Amino acid sequence: MSTDLEIARAATLEPIRDIAHKAGIPDDALEPYGKYKAKVGLDFIASVQDRPDGALVLVTGINPTPAGEGKTTTTVGLGDALNALGVKTMIALREPSLGPCFGVKGGATGGGYAQVLPMEDINLHFTGDFHAITSANNLLAALVDNHLYWGNGTGLDARRISWRRALDMNDRALRSVVSSLGGVANGFPREDGFDITVASEVMAVFCLARDLPDLQARLGRMIVGQTREGRSVTAAELKADGAMAVLLRDAFAPNLVQTIEGSPALVHGGPFANIAHGCNSVMATRLGLKLADVVVTEAGFGADLGAEKFMDIKCRQAGLSPAACVVVATVRALKMHGGVAKSDLGREDVAAVKRGVVNLARHVENVGKFGVPVVVGLNRFTSDTEAEIAAVQEAMRGHGTQAILCTHWGDGAKGALELARAVQGMIADGRASFAPLYTDHVSLAGKIETIAREVYRAASVSIPAPVAQKLERFEKDGYRDLPVCIAKTQYSFSADPHVLPVREVRLSAGAGFVVAVCGDIMTMPGLPRHPAAETIMLDGQGRIEGLF
Repeated sequence: MSTDLEIARAATLEPIRDIAHKAGIPDDALEPYGKYKAKVGLDFIASVQDRPDGALVLVTGINPTPAGEGKTTTTVGLGDALNALGVKTMIALREPSLGPCFGVKGGATGGGYAQVLPMEDINLHFTGDFHAITSANNLLAALVDNHLYWGNGTGLDARRISWRRALDMNDRALRSVVSSLGGVANGFPREDGFDITVASEVMAVFCLARDLPDLQARLGRMIVGQTREGRSVTAAELKADGAMAVLLRDAFAPNLVQTIEGSPALVHGGPFANIAHGCNSVMATRLGLKLADVVVTEAGFGADLGAEKFMDIKCRQAGLSPAACVVVATVRALKMHGGVAKSDLGREDVAAVKRGVVNLARHVENVGKFGVPVVVGLNRFTSDTEAEIAAVQEAMRGHGTQAILCTHWGDGAKGALELARAVQGMIADGRASFAPLYTDHVSLAGKIETIAREVYRAASVSIPAPVAQKLERFEKDGYRDLPVCIAKTQYSFSADPHVLPVREVRLSAGAGFVVAVCGDIMTMPGLPRHPAAETIMLDGQGRIEGLF
């Protein structure tokens, strides 16, 4: 059987201008990055904003397991299948982070015959967007320390600086550091640290901003720390917003690439869903909606993280209204949720499937709470048996939906045609009556409790007194109407089976949400014992091996 990399290399790519023409993008709106990728000009994007929107379809999944679910692969396969049915469709994805690529997860461009290409470029430096975001983040960090050095006119308390540096790599050694050592000329020593770039608020701002003026305004609202009296100091007060926007200007234009079957795909932005809001950029999504009849997008990790944040944060802020949702699952992953070890997944175990399907059912029910119709995409593996597949399908019929078998990994578009027809039907029926889970005016603590109760099914929420006081201060300062972004484990619904423990809260005033950090989640991952980087190399012809 061919690998994802071998399939990608064997594919014949179309010139990016031909892909653009399919999407209705003229030559003069493209900024090519070689033959097969390009940025779409901001002037052209502004010129199409009066067009009506197409239908928005979200692809999400169950809680991830080492067995694999194939959410991105399904997003690509569904987009290709809709195009094969004659529905003008664009795909909107996030850019991969270098940290997971060289760590444990590997690439993030789909798989088999449902990939976006050029795979190696997208998984590595691509068009440099993440480097621009990293630079903008670290420019602000440098200006914070420079501000302290040259008199500290804002009265910023060095002990209360919350802005951290960023790096798009997994590096646990940088989680907590001491900066400015080496004497008076190097500034004031203080505790500092690094987050992975995808966890930076700059990334969230980049992905939620509607246009360049909104981008700069959001950058300016970002809080870098507090004074001794507790007053927040912003990036705009340090006069950092303009220079940061300059660094991000070119990156802010969405990236156009293609699938193996020639469907146009916009790959732009990349916040993690366990520590940020987990969706591609508003710029790319809205552009796709103006150019296509259907846009298929994905949100990170399971529906408890990515889909909830897509609905409650991205759709709320951008005025989006999804028409349908696909929840992706595999029999193998459901068996793992049912207690089967990874080494035993090849053996039939219908009882384990029935135990594990509870996880899938909960995600299906949760998405339905947003008023969006749901179908399950059951990503097939060769080891799946008819009895196991039937168990999933029967369980989903009991929840008012269907589990459609998909083989797009091996068959491309034709392996997702049945799923595409089901999605077409949901869009045509107009059954969606989308609404976020909570209104703006609910208290911040109330929003956390609503998500914990309705999505995680937690019996209660633990908010320690200091954290509750911080939430009250955010509300007093005028941030009560912001949505909340839960940072938690992606592997289960809650950090604790019964109680959602809120360890701390952070105000992301530029992104426009309050982060509730639950459990032991970290914003700078570490590498595993045997990281993928150990087996990534160049062959004798200078080609990349081991990336995927």
